[in-house]
Amino acid sequence: MPMAASSKSWLLALDQGTTSTRAILFDAQARPVRSHAMALRQIYPANGWVEHDAAEIWQAALGCCRTVLEGVGADAVAAIGITNQRETSLVWDKKTGAPLYNAIVWQDRRGAPRCAQLKTRGLEAQVTAKTGLLLDPYFSATKLEWLLKNVKGVKGRDIAFGTIDSWLIWNLTRGQVHATDVTNASRTMLWNLKTRDWDAGLLKLFGVPRGILPEVKESRGDFGRSDPMLLGAAIPILGVAGDQQAASFGQACFAPGDVKSTYGTGCFALVNTGRTVPKSKNRLLATALAQKQYAIEGSIFIAGAVVQWLRDELGIIATAAQSEALAKQAKAAEGLYFVPAFTGLGAPYWNPAARGAILGLTRDTGRAEIVRAALDAVCYQTRDLLDAMRRDMAAAGLARLRALKVDGGMVANDWFCQRLADLTGLPVDRPRVTETTALGAAYLAGLGAGLFRSQKDIAARWALDRRFRPAMKKSERDRLYAGWRWAIARVQ
Repeated sequence: MPMAASSKSWLLALDQGTTSTRAILFDAQARPVRSHAMALRQIYPANGWVEHDAAEIWQAALGCCRTVLEGVGADAVAAIGITNQRETSLVWDKKTGAPLYNAIVWQDRRGAPRCAQLKTRGLEAQVTAKTGLLLDPYFSATKLEWLLKNVKGVKGRDIAFGTIDSWLIWNLTRGQVHATDVTNASRTMLWNLKTRDWDAGLLKLFGVPRGILPEVKESRGDFGRSDPMLLGAAIPILGVAGDQQAASFGQACFAPGDVKSTYGTGCFALVNTGRTVPKSKNRLLATALAQKQYAIEGSIFIAGAVVQWLRDELGIIATAAQSEALAKQAKAAEGLYFVPAFTGLGAPYWNPAARGAILGLTRDTGRAEIVRAALDAVCYQTRDLLDAMRRDMAAAGLARLRALKVDGGMVANDWFCQRLADLTGLPVDRPRVTETTALGAAYLAGLGAGLFRSQKDIAARWALDRRFRPAMKKSERDRLYAGWRWAIARVQ
């Protein structure tokens, strides 16, 4: 059914994630009114390798956008905002627009030997000083290096490199714009946080020609216009941010000390450090936020993915939602710990060789107890990150963490949110709109289009659904966490 709309009153957010591609249409008040999603096929060519079909990503993005625009009229859309899975990397032919290999996904570990080699050469401190990142195959640099060295036909061709945002912008503009934003650039391990430019020394280290890289723009910026033949109008692309920075923007984490944690495939916590470029002494990351701010970030590779694994591989739950009921009925299962290091351990351990384990099994351990231990693991990993953030913020004389704003699919689970508060010791705030990644992209685009006046205007729109307060005694929380640290030590 057609929807009535005044001129230029809609915002189109394109959210390209690890397991799905989604388009959401927001009204001028940033309320979601229509969405459409398509699942994304995962490709596993070898142990530890993860790839996506870039052409499939583009076709899904185009299809989702067309579906939500049906009956609206593209000429009523003020702007497009894009948010994307970060670090995922690909190269394509500039003349034909065809990808030259599958996109290598952020989870992919094929760059681990190269990172180990560079660490042995003592180069990690140099890389971290420039980028805020640690030497890990998670980031784009070793993915791009692998593509340049191993993909047949790359040499001698006019090629472009990009993360998924660049790929979508290129296709939406029919090759007129090759660009990325500061948040995605800051995850490549090729971009210097202080100079806010591609770093010549790092490009040389990884053998990357500068000419294949996209232009880096601010997240709220002009990324061109969609080709009218694609969506029905030339819609300006005015906001771009990597998924976690977009979620931080959607959660209105605009002041130093504001912290959010997103629970999707992985878990990613960011604390705003303002205009200060942070240095982590606790093996977390420094990263760019929108609007020339910065953050300390901790990354957990497996969060919601552990629930998917329980459902799809073990078959002990039929739906992800069933995990809440089972966790509620589970016995305490003293000493049972699930370490979901399926693709290694992220922050603050950074061990790509670690593998998953369930420790402390007894005869009366059943599926409910395993489900509960899996959800507990996400909470314990979050505490790993928050404890490291607290130390970094204190060392820099920055604001204390006040509450944890959460979003993502897992936070629909009330038991999980309460357990998160209990095991981290922080109040957990769940917003009314939990699709904060797409919302952040819409806000950035809306700022560019003039639908919102300022960040203060956006912050006033943030609304609390429920606050979960810690109910567990600190002594009990610390005792359980000590068991988690014991379990982590067993898999490294």
